[in-house]
Amino acid sequence: MKKILTLFYLAVLPLFILAQDEPAFGIKFSGFVKSDLIWDTRQTVDIREGHFLLYPKPVLEDKDGNDINAKASYNFLNIQTRLRGDIKGPDALGAKTSGAIEAEFFGTTDADMNGFRLRHAYVKLNWKTTELMVGQFWHPMFITSCYPDVVSFNTGAPFLVFSRNPQIRLTQDFKGFRVILTALSQIDFKSPGPEGTNPGANSKYIRNSAIPSLNLNLEYSKKNAETGREFLAGIAGNFKQLVPRLQTVDGYKTDESINSISGMAYLKLGFPKVVFKAAGLYGQNMFDYTMIGGYCVEETTDTAKGFETYINISTMAAWAEVMTTGKKMQVGLFLGYSKNLGTASPADGAYYTRGTDVSGYDKGYPDDDIDFLFRISPRFIYNAGKFRIAPEIEYTLANYGNADEKFVVQDGENVGNFRFLVGVYYFF
Repeated sequence: MKKILTLFYLAVLPLFILAQDEPAFGIKFSGFVKSDLIWDTRQTVDIREGHFLLYPKPVLEDKDGNDINAKASYNFLNIQTRLRGDIKGPDALGAKTSGAIEAEFFGTTDADMNGFRLRHAYVKLNWKTTELMVGQFWHPMFITSCYPDVVSFNTGAPFLVFSRNPQIRLTQDFKGFRVILTALSQIDFKSPGPEGTNPGANSKYIRNSAIPSLNLNLEYSKKNAETGREFLAGIAGNFKQLVPRLQTVDGYKTDESINSISGMAYLKLGFPKVVFKAAGLYGQNMFDYTMIGGYCVEETTDTAKGFETYINISTMAAWAEVMTTGKKMQVGLFLGYSKNLGTASPADGAYYTRGTDVSGYDKGYPDDDIDFLFRISPRFIYNAGKFRIAPEIEYTLANYGNADEKFVVQDGENVGNFRFLVGVYYFF
């Protein structure tokens, strides 16, 4: 690993030196060093040792009735530190060419803490009103011009689509209107399924469908640089097909699939001193988007051979944010809500979801399924040149209860967590 990193540095160092003089062609590096100082009032469901917070864990009573998860914790992490290279090149096919490589030390699994992982890597061809992008980038339902500017690395998840995907994206502009068509696969953000430890996330389920996920965005934007006013509104729809098994548990060939759709609308209003953003979403099988939900086995159609059909678990979510736009100081407030809508008809088989305490089932604890989530998160940001300090309070509430045959949760109990976070940045 050290030899690979040494070769990488030797390869990019000359380019880095040349890039400082703003050449016509080449690569320019930027990024930031970030430290996150975190303290939680409760045990949480999270990623990377608590860094990427999703929601609080349910009540887990011992034999004396004491809640095991009612225990505070803290952590200091630097794994969001990031390096980006923006690339310029000569024209090709009558288009301006560009590219980007972006990585951080977040790793790809908890076992890979501090691992240097790829975030974005793409090439763009830009004609007068058309853009073609090929590579890895944000999912097109993560709107890069309208997303929460929270301090937490979760960026508002699980109340919005949070996923980066290999993709082919075509964008066409029509004087303020924009049409974006994208074909996507999966890599780091995978759909769940029956293989491996439940929920068994693996990209093979979408790859074996032989059909890429398809997304269409329709957007209108208008911006006046002189008045500082901006208007952005859009809608988006997504289709995804999974093939969870190639053979049944009894060894018979199967190609039973599950189709899932999702849609969203978003709005951004910009004024000289304040910005308002909001979005609403309905979706099926949203696990790979870092949201609650997924799918389950609807029924076993042939008990002798083990053939199964599948059904989606639906989710709705909405979020809103208001923030000031000062260069030195900013304040902001984020609100999020997400609701488990269950399945369209009763299901009686295995489930592959986020928002269910699978370990609790295995150990005989009461069912702990999420009915809804709520979050409120105020923040303050102070900038001093390239230095930034950003304290944030994040209160997340999860309502846990028992799911019925349609995966609708009954008799819910609220469980909350306060996260006190300070982000310390140095940009370069």
